[in-house]
Amino acid sequence: MSHGPDGSVLRVVQLNAGSLIEPNWADRRHEIVAWLQQLRADVVCLEEVWQDDNTPNTAEWLAAQASELEYHCAFGGASFAADVWPDPSLQFGSAVLSRWPIEDFTHHRLPIGPGGNAFVQAVPWELVHARTAGLDVFACHLAAAPTDGLHRRLQVLAIDELIRQARGDRDAISFLGPLRTLDEMPVILCGDFNAEPDSDEIRFLCSLTPLDGRTAYYQDAWRAVGQGPGLTQDWRSNELAASMNVHPKRIDYVFVGDTFRRRDGTGRVLGASLAFHEPLTGIRASDHFGVCVDIRWPQRPSGAG
Repeated sequence: MSHGPDGSVLRVVQLNAGSLIEPNWADRRHEIVAWLQQLRADVVCLEEVWQDDNTPNTAEWLAAQASELEYHCAFGGASFAADVWPDPSLQFGSAVLSRWPIEDFTHHRLPIGPGGNAFVQAVPWELVHARTAGLDVFACHLAAAPTDGLHRRLQVLAIDELIRQARGDRDAISFLGPLRTLDEMPVILCGDFNAEPDSDEIRFLCSLTPLDGRTAYYQDAWRAVGQGPGLTQDWRSNELAASMNVHPKRIDYVFVGDTFRRRDGTGRVLGASLAFHEPLTGIRASDHFGVCVDIRWPQRPSGAG
C-alpha cells in the first residue's frame, strides 16, 4: 500500500520511531520522512517521541520535512524519573500527525501495578487522544518487558475506560425498538503495546478474554485482513532489533472500534500491511516496523489527501 488513499478511505500509519534511545536518529529520521512521503497517510501515530529545552520535538521535525503533506502535529509527554534521565525539561511520549486540524488533544499517564521495577516506574507510559476531522485517534506506549504483563493488563483496562469516557454514548446501540444506525467512524487506537497477539492484554482488547470482569471490543486490523505473521520486531531482518537480542514478535497495532451498524461500511478494515520495514534511503527507520491500515470512510471530508 504505497499509494495514497482514495476519497472514501482513511489511511492510518503506526510507528514507534525510537527517536530518543535507539542510535543514529539523525540519519534514521530521513528514512521515516521518505516513508511518510510514500505512504501519504491521513493520520500517523508515533511513539518514543521527545523534546527538551534544547531540542525541537522530533515528531514536529518529521512533519516539517514532509511539508507537502501539511500535517498538523500534537504531542503529549512527560519526564522520566530523575535517576534515569536527570534533565527535567525532557518530555517523552507519543504524537499524532493529521492531514486535518487537530481540534482537541489530551495526554494521559497510564498506571503501573504495585511492585514494579525501577525502569517500569521511571518511564512515563502514556495514552494520547487527538480529535481531528470528526475522528477520535488514540496513540499509546505500554510497559515494555515481556515480564510486564501485569502492568500492561492494568494499562489496557485504563485505555478502554478512557476511550469509553471520551466517546460517551456515540457508539451505543439500543436493542429495544428499532436498531440505531451509526454514521461516524469508530475509534482508532494505535500504539506500541509491547504485547503479542495471544497475550491477555491484546485478547482483552479483541473481546477474546475478560479482564477484571470486563470485556472490550476493538478490531485488530492485522488479525482482520493482514497477510502473514505481521512481525513488527524481527532480529532476522532488522539489525536494530538484533542489537537488543529480542525474539521476533508482533507488538505494534492499529485497532478499529466496533463497526456494527455503521452506515455504508464505515470503519471496515480494507487492508493492512507492514511499513518502514525496508530501507528506502539505505538505513532502517527504527527497531520497530510500522503498520499501515486502510479503513473505509464514506464521510471523509474533502481538502486532505
